[in-house]
Parts: sequence; C-alpha cells; structure tokens
Amino acid sequence: MNEPIIARHWLAIIAPKAAPALATSTVLILARIWNANGAEHSVGNAVLMTALSLGAAAAGVCASVGRAGDSAIAGTAFAASGGLALAGVAGYADGLSLPLLLWVLATAVAYGLAARYWRTDRRERVAYDRQTSARREEHAHIERVEALRAGAQIEVARTSAAYTEQLAQALITRAALTGFDFKAVEAAGLPELPSINTSKEH
Repeated sequence: MNEPIIARHWLAIIAPKAAPALATSTVLILARIWNANGAEHSVGNAVLMTALSLGAAAAGVCASVGRAGDSAIAGTAFAASGGLALAGVAGYADGLSLPLLLWVLATAVAYGLAARYWRTDRRERVAYDRQTSARREEHAHIERVEALRAGAQIEVARTSAAYTEQLAQALITRAALTGFDFKAVEAAGLPELPSINTSKEH
C-alpha cells in the first residue's frame, strides 16, 4: 500500500522550536509596556503578581500530587507561575538588566522542559514508524505468499483441465477408428481423471 508522502512546511517545523522563546519574549515585552504605564515601583501591582504567581505554583503542586495527578496541568500551572513572576519583576523593576536576566533564565528553563517532551515525542514517533513499517512488510509478505499460492492453484487447475480435455479427445479419436471395441476398453478399465480442486484455502 503506497501512501502519499506529505512534506511539512518549514514554518510548521520551526514553530514548535521557537514557541518557548516567543512565549517568554511576549511576557517580557508586555511587562515592559506595563512598566511604562505605571507599574514601575507599584507595590500593589507587585503584590498582585506575587499572589497570582504563588497561586499558580500552588495549583501546579496540587495537580502533581497523588495518583490522579496530571503532568500536563501541573506543567501548565508551573509555566503560568513562572510567567507571572517574570511579568511582575519586569513590570516593577526600573532597569532592563534584571528583567533581561530573568528572561534568559526563563527561556533556558522553558527550552530545557520542552526538550524533554520533544525527545519523548520523537521516541514515540520513531517507535510508531517502526511498527507501521513492520506491519506493512508482514502484510506485503502475506499478500505475496497468497498470490503465489493462488497462481499455483490456477496452474494446477489449468493443467488438469488440459489433461482431461486431451484424454477425452483421445478417447473420441480412438472411438472413431475402425475396429474399436468399446467393451474391451471398458473391461480393461479407463484411467482415472484427475479431480480439479478449486476450493479456496483460508
């Protein structure tokens, strides 16, 4: 079975790799815009972002504890907590050095976590491709064997039919000869005609 080969667009290949940097950069840019609009040295805004960050972290801890823990929800909650912390510091600070340092650290951590998921996804995709290829090879082998078996059965049936036709033609020709004694041939016994087995094997 031939399946069409679909080439992925280069944007579809690059987009997942650039997603962590785009996310942290977007948070930094929005935080600096917020800083320019009155968040600099605002204690109320700092307290709000701290509370939101701690709340997201607590939600991540709750989501990862116990048997019913969901790693996807926990990862999302921790990512939100880090993003809120980065936004709070970048919005509160008056310079760019600390926000940029936190942006670099957040981007490095995001890529570290993403690389783990990328490796797992690549491993699962390779295993799936191997299983699919093995199944295709097995099915192709079965199809080849069945085709050979059907061809052999057709050839046997064709040979048997030709032999039967030749035998019948020989008997008819022999019966047309002068001095042919059918009772003598019947007493001697006729050769057994081959049985044509066309039953399908399963």
